[in-house]
Amino acid sequence: MSTAASSFLVIGERTNITGSPKFSKALKAGDWDACLAIARQQVESGANILDLNVDEALIDGEATMVKFLNLIAAEPEICRVPIMLDSSKWSVLEKGLQCLQGKGIVNSISLKDGEAEFLRRAQLILRYGAAAVVMAFDEKGQAASRDDKVRICTRSYQLLTEKLGFPATDLIFDPNILTVATGIEEHNNYAVDFFEATALIKQTLPGVKVSGGVSNVSFSFRGNNPVREAMHTAFLYHGIRAGLDMAIVNAGMLGVYDEIDPALRELADDVLLNRRPDATERLITHAEALKAAADAAKAGGQPVDQVAAQAWRELPVEARMSHALVKGIDTFIVEDTEECRQKFARPLEVIEGPLMDGMRVVGDLFGAGKMFLPQVVKSARVMKKAVAHLTPFMEEEKRRHIAAGGIAQAQGRIVLATVKGDVHDIGKSIVGVVLACNNYEVIDLGVMVPCEKILATAREQKADIIGLSGLITPSLDEMVHVAKEMNREGFTLPLLIGGATTSPAHSAVKVAPAYAPGVVHVLDASRVVNVVSALLSETQKPAFLADNFAKQERQRADFAARRSRKPLLSLARARERRPIFDWAQTDIPVPEFLGLRVFSSAAGELPPGTHRFSLEELAEFIDWGPFFSAWEIHGRFPDLLTDEVVGAEATKLFAEGKALLQRIIAEQRYTAKAVLGFWPCNAIGDDVELYTDTARTEVLATFHQLRQQMEKPADRFNHCLADYIAPKDSGRLDYLGGFAVTAGHGVEAFAAEFRAAHDDYSAIMAQALGDRLAEAMAEMMHKKARAFCGFGKTENLEMKDLLREKYRGVRPAPGYPACPDHTEKPTLFALLNATATTGIHLTESCAMHPASSVSGWYFNHPEAKYFGVGKIGHDQVEDYARRKGQSVAEVERWLGPYLDYDPR
Repeated sequence: MSTAASSFLVIGERTNITGSPKFSKALKAGDWDACLAIARQQVESGANILDLNVDEALIDGEATMVKFLNLIAAEPEICRVPIMLDSSKWSVLEKGLQCLQGKGIVNSISLKDGEAEFLRRAQLILRYGAAAVVMAFDEKGQAASRDDKVRICTRSYQLLTEKLGFPATDLIFDPNILTVATGIEEHNNYAVDFFEATALIKQTLPGVKVSGGVSNVSFSFRGNNPVREAMHTAFLYHGIRAGLDMAIVNAGMLGVYDEIDPALRELADDVLLNRRPDATERLITHAEALKAAADAAKAGGQPVDQVAAQAWRELPVEARMSHALVKGIDTFIVEDTEECRQKFARPLEVIEGPLMDGMRVVGDLFGAGKMFLPQVVKSARVMKKAVAHLTPFMEEEKRRHIAAGGIAQAQGRIVLATVKGDVHDIGKSIVGVVLACNNYEVIDLGVMVPCEKILATAREQKADIIGLSGLITPSLDEMVHVAKEMNREGFTLPLLIGGATTSPAHSAVKVAPAYAPGVVHVLDASRVVNVVSALLSETQKPAFLADNFAKQERQRADFAARRSRKPLLSLARARERRPIFDWAQTDIPVPEFLGLRVFSSAAGELPPGTHRFSLEELAEFIDWGPFFSAWEIHGRFPDLLTDEVVGAEATKLFAEGKALLQRIIAEQRYTAKAVLGFWPCNAIGDDVELYTDTARTEVLATFHQLRQQMEKPADRFNHCLADYIAPKDSGRLDYLGGFAVTAGHGVEAFAAEFRAAHDDYSAIMAQALGDRLAEAMAEMMHKKARAFCGFGKTENLEMKDLLREKYRGVRPAPGYPACPDHTEKPTLFALLNATATTGIHLTESCAMHPASSVSGWYFNHPEAKYFGVGKIGHDQVEDYARRKGQSVAEVERWLGPYLDYDPR
């Protein structure tokens, strides 16, 4: 995978009313759930940005844009990606800008209406802190030729940067992707014109990005999806090579260029690259033949020839080993390795020869997007079993020949660690496996690793790179601490940063300034090999680090600009804008019990008062979507099982996951435990005060909450979780629920068994299933909690409804967007007696151990919803510190990523 390809951004088109009949139908019908489902599917399918267009003659565009943006803002899995506001009406775009959270993109502005209007609109975009898509369109019309595209984009660039000071890094030029193969000869070169214009724009207009709407190119073939998808894939391949940074496409329907049928690929390229005059006719003829063949095969339903499937066993042993590695087949690897060992003079030669040859193929296929992560991990399992068989022979050789022996020279040595206080390591484990597959020596220090151990190991092992991972917010500060210590101790190694809580922006703004030799954020396992390869190359490293530094400089400037352009409300003003409820009329459910209920799946006699449940019962509540995300297979479950690109591998992964789950259940490998409780309470300002009894005789504990301070339109509120609890002065008593659940007991031991057998694939699978069972436990307990409160007894919700949160109430977790302070967990754990009842304990960073654990609160207000607190100001930090009895510095340390200022 090239650097350009790995940084390419997909703009999901299915939330564009002109790009999706399904979205258009849902929007016109006012079916907001369906609209949100389409947006969610685009994100799950890999969209980095959502293109939102609601232009339709019979729809109020302004009101619809605002309504949908507000709904998206309440969906954490959707609003985590930027929104591209797309409309031909400026009034719709401006309404969208007024209620958009975070940095958005306006699509689009152009010189069509003259320079004055162009600059007026650009000035407003600049004021809102958004980026702008600039069309290659001027007073004379749309640019079609290469020269006109470059001329208009250059003129626009000069006006925006020189007259307005518009940051070049916030400009996205769209040089117009026009339809080819229309039968009109002048149109035949449109794709070539786009590719050449893109290259010139990137060369001559520093800092800008280039985008386009890919579906336009194949409009002549509408109704013929196989041809259109092949054309889109081929167009992106050539476009990215020319410098295309992003494109509007259907995120769930992207193919791999090399996997297009070779004949179809050549014909598509003939059309796109204008290589022959009869290209269109030839492509149509071939497409019709393919469709006829596909229909015939579908009607025949022929099974796969099992004899042919095993034909590889007749190949020479070296070829069999390579095949086994690429296909992840470990059935015969030990006997094949032994046969191969007897052919070579030394066992080391087996590793350096056929095994590394096979792994190089695996690395190339994965890098090119032709293999998926589960396949790579299976290949690593085969490799490890082969090496394990050879190791005793190599050890014996060492004893006989002191000067000889050893395994193949590694390309580099990398120390990986999950930082102190954090217990999550699935992502890190996957990165380690991918690096090992590419012949890097990986020293994985595990989880909760203190800074001193990381640095000492790096020195002792003469590491070439250090990689840090973390999932929870406090880990970000620990990463900064490690970077500072590396700088203080004179390290010069590159530092890699990764994990779910990390981001390129945080790495650039907080970590990189603390360590000059180089901090690189790595998005996921598919990127890591390219990054490490560049950092360990004497020729590539200087340019790579220079480019990385330049990107981080732009990110720091962008961060500063966003902060200055989007001032926060004062805390007092934000509190005035809280939602107001008629508490006299609000339904406040009374739980069946106060205090605690404990649940367990453990075999044998349970402690008195503990309620038993089975893992089979728990498995019914599994949400399988995140299971595939853990393996970097993106898409909406179960649709991804039939996806043309990932469907086959996803189906195989799903079957293997369910098989291992059945083994876990049958052998009772994991023990799941839970505790939930209810307490009388009231809100006191932004805090929730819990009482020992319904008479409110004594305060039992207090939970401290944070309030949104971002500026919003007049009809939107600044939320705080305490808003959903009856205020003490309302005269009503309310109730708060809490829970802690785990499915983690037994997970690490089970995974360790697989690792001891050189089976990282099953070890990672065991951990991923533990996480899924923990989330299933949270879902099951919430269902019980709603029943305990009465209103849940009349629920008639299917599993898909539960996953879409169709129920009443919310269950936010400390450390997550609605309540980002992890230090509220100790209070919750004390109330639940969680460590004694479930075996979960908190680390010094308030991470839960075992890792497959979840905790949080139950808010039952009928209008309660999820939200993100966002950035908070110094006034709220001071107020929060006073309420919690902590110093401002302590609060700042825990809430660092949420601060809208730099702590002193």
